[in-house]
Amino acid sequence: MRSEKGRKRSMKQILSGALAVLLALCLAACGARAEAPAPAEKESEAQTAEVETREEREPAPEETEDESMPFQMKINDTAVAVDWEENESVEALAALCREEPLTIQMSMYGGFEQVGPIGASLPRSDKQTTTDAGDIVLYAGNQIVVFYGSNDWAYTRLGHISDQSAADMAALLGHGDVTLTLTVEGGR
Repeated sequence: MRSEKGRKRSMKQILSGALAVLLALCLAACGARAEAPAPAEKESEAQTAEVETREEREPAPEETEDESMPFQMKINDTAVAVDWEENESVEALAALCREEPLTIQMSMYGGFEQVGPIGASLPRSDKQTTTDAGDIVLYAGNQIVVFYGSNDWAYTRLGHISDQSAADMAALLGHGDVTLTLTVEGGR
């Protein structure tokens, strides 16, 4: 009988020890779970970090409006509204206009565009493009082209005149050479 009782006591001790180990593992796992976020929480934290990083890189909406029109453009004496592209070429063109206005003597070409030398080479990323009236492009890295008609060629897009119709563009550009003036706001 004693040996039976001893076995039962041993068995109870083993079971108690095993239960204690299981309980300790469960508590440790619960504690680890509370410290480490669940996969959904990790994903949410990653998205939050990505949004915060993107917000640091991207300007606020007010800044985007100011940057979308880094400089003013006039064709002869007519100021035109331009939706400028966001690229290296536009940034380089704006930099040329910071100290003083850039005046470009334009010449009619092909019955659909005015072309003029910028006086410097700008970065370019030419792509085959079909242009429309009002489009402003960089040609050969050192010439600006403003369209009053359409053409297919490899250009780097700079912007588009947004406040003039095709008929208005033809009236502004289609009757002889013009002078294009680019001025950075806040510059001279």
